[in-house]
Amino acid sequence: MARSRKVTVSTDAEGHTAGWADTDLAPVSAPDPTGAAFFDVDNTMMQGASIYWFARGLASRNYVTTADLARFAWQQLRFRLLAREHAGDMSLAKEAALAFVEGWRVNEVEHLAEEIFDELMAPRIWAGTHQLAQRHLDAGQRVWLVSAAPVEIGRVIAARLGLTGAIGTVAEVVDGAYTGRLVGDLMHGPAKAEAVTQLAAVEGLDLTRCAAYSDSANDLPLLSVVGRAVAVNPDGVLLRQARQHGWEVRDFRTGRRAVKIAVPSTAAAGLVAGAVTAGLALQRRRRAG
Repeated sequence: MARSRKVTVSTDAEGHTAGWADTDLAPVSAPDPTGAAFFDVDNTMMQGASIYWFARGLASRNYVTTADLARFAWQQLRFRLLAREHAGDMSLAKEAALAFVEGWRVNEVEHLAEEIFDELMAPRIWAGTHQLAQRHLDAGQRVWLVSAAPVEIGRVIAARLGLTGAIGTVAEVVDGAYTGRLVGDLMHGPAKAEAVTQLAAVEGLDLTRCAAYSDSANDLPLLSVVGRAVAVNPDGVLLRQARQHGWEVRDFRTGRRAVKIAVPSTAAAGLVAGAVTAGLALQRRRRAG
């Protein structure tokens, strides 16, 4: 089992908070110390949303019900098809994230994430995207995942893939357990660009020499802050933007597989945490009774 890693939290002059955790798999002094790559997770590195597969794994362990999963999976798919998000929806997602982690020990979440990655996430890693990440590692650069998922889950995924670390949503931890409060906001949209900028300042990266990979127009701020932007399995809006800006496009989906992606994706990934939240709250009440 991976040991829990300290999450580094940084706040910039405007009060934006970012958090990241490394995996100990890449050398601290990389041969190319100022270059790095940043990969979105959902539908970029992995088919579907990591938090959804995590919830699926919890459901198989009787932490949540399949009805919870179906309801929130449909909500996410609906937002994906509409290709839009609303501030109120992200507010609900934040509240769900707060409830989701309350009372859980960090090492328990990481242990579950390891098991569930091996069972459900590993078969859904896009081999082509993983190869792109490996090319950066082979070139002596560090590679970070950037995800709205809790940073500890992101770190487990990064470790399983042999990457440097993960940037993710940070939940407050006291005495090894989550308090139910977030540190900063969900790692979503502009927050990703802000976090990468902060990490670059701390790690001495030159963003003009860095690359970012994503499938979603929600990550345009992230793609715009680096020197090389790559659209991977892009949605329609991102594909148009990529063509307009002359960005590289990589699509690892075949026609049938592209249509098959009806699992929750980046567009409202936080909402699936609501399914987990409801299930865990119910489970705790049952155990208490």
